[in-house]
Amino acid sequence: MGLKEEFEEHAEKAKTLPESTSNENRLVLYGLYKQATVGNVDTSRPGMFNMRDRAKWDAWKAIEGKSKDQAMNDYIAKVKQLLAA
Repeated sequence: MGLKEEFEEHAEKAKTLPESTSNENRLVLYGLYKQATVGNVDTSRPGMFNMRDRAKWDAWKAIEGKSKDQAMNDYIAKVKQLLAA
């Protein structure tokens, strides 16, 4: 199985994470997913009254510069870690 297929499989598995998964971990996954699928942040930071989207944007921005392959590998490892917890 190639990296892209494994990444897509774990993206589906991430949808089954328990409700108790912390927002911090969900933001890490979001940032890694966006970096793996889109690349570096390509939008401006949301306004301060849009806290949810701002937090997601910040999580993505925090890993800017990471290669798509590395982001996919990190995403897979994080999903595995959260499912094992």
